[in-house]
Amino acid sequence: MIWNENKECMSLDERRVLQGRRLHKIVDYVYHNVPFYRTKLQNMDITPDDIRTIDDIVKLPYTTKQDLRDNYPLGLQAAPQSEIIRVHASSGTTGNPTIVGYTRKDIGVWSECMARCLTAYGITREDIISVAYGYGLFTGGLGVHYGVENLGASVVPASTGGTEKHIRLLKDLGITGIACTPSYALHVAESLEKYGVRKEDLKLRVGAFGAEPWTDNMRHEIEERLGIKAYNLYGLSEIMGPCVSYECEEQNGSHINEDHYFPEIIDPETLKPLPYGSVGELVFTTLTKEGMPLLRYRTRDLSSLNNEPCACGRTLLKMGKILGRSDDMIIVRGINVFPSQVESVLLSMPECAPYYRIVVDRVGNVDKMIVEVEVRQEYFQTGFDTLTPITTLEKKIADALKSILSISVKVQVKAPGSLERCEGKTKFVIDNRKLV
Repeated sequence: MIWNENKECMSLDERRVLQGRRLHKIVDYVYHNVPFYRTKLQNMDITPDDIRTIDDIVKLPYTTKQDLRDNYPLGLQAAPQSEIIRVHASSGTTGNPTIVGYTRKDIGVWSECMARCLTAYGITREDIISVAYGYGLFTGGLGVHYGVENLGASVVPASTGGTEKHIRLLKDLGITGIACTPSYALHVAESLEKYGVRKEDLKLRVGAFGAEPWTDNMRHEIEERLGIKAYNLYGLSEIMGPCVSYECEEQNGSHINEDHYFPEIIDPETLKPLPYGSVGELVFTTLTKEGMPLLRYRTRDLSSLNNEPCACGRTLLKMGKILGRSDDMIIVRGINVFPSQVESVLLSMPECAPYYRIVVDRVGNVDKMIVEVEVRQEYFQTGFDTLTPITTLEKKIADALKSILSISVKVQVKAPGSLERCEGKTKFVIDNRKLV
């Protein structure tokens, strides 16, 4: 089943013509409505007439998170305030928050693209979907919510928190789908066991997970413990919110709604575009957004693009998993480390539960990295609460991590349930070096 076959299965030539037309229109729009972009383009001696095809996108300047913060709060807004019907904002923990305004058309595009995602997961009008992303300024909750309603399915706006009540609703309402962070999905699975509810007691069959990186090992864990098919959902508030890309039943990459969000992969150092299949920084240009359009926005997410045909019939490009970020990856003693690498090692070991934390500190002039990980209950009960087995397991994990990361790390095995749980976006890395 395909929600918008006309756009999702469009021929490549037709789509490039559409993208070129929309790119010219959006450049003309920001040139005349956003002083920031007009100045940038004039300094580069570029006018909207220079942008005629999608290939001309390389002539345009990049936009960064800092540009958004420097123009806080509404300096990059293109539509008049009278046309803005909703405002979302990103976290302001590292500077000014990013304020994003949406017009009525933007909300309509968002809802339609989100319906494409849900349909690709096999969701229909007959389903009941629990949206356990946060509601409010975060785009997750309302983004998925509007998509479910647009599709015609039933939505339960569970939001985050209140897991015991959420589990009761899952059971009593016969909820068939859940949308949340993958870490919260595991928290739900853990809570089911705590409250004596079996996955067979639920009608859950599908999950839409995003807002934080997750590995295939984590996917398998979620699918096994909840008895569902787990699909990736990608988005960011600066571009729109959840709906930018989505997995289909093939589960081997996420289709990008590239009739609305044009993707590029660039080298984060040279800023030069990279060919399909190369790992680099993901860049998006909004082709139809009215409230706050962005040209070549550097997401800092590291991924790749795949233009191979998909068995599902969609011709949209696919992006690979997010491997980390070009700006917040951990650099320990000169080595680039991504949490996903650590997670892959931990979840490949039967003794390790999917709950971990990476702590980086600097002692003297030397970086130290500690990996804290919980042991699974069944192993803990069979002797891991004594010193020798814990030491043996810590060494086993440390050796496996060193073979992947090429650096030595200290491992601390923790008792089940000892690491803090988060019902929202889990913080896997604590870098104390930034506090000095």
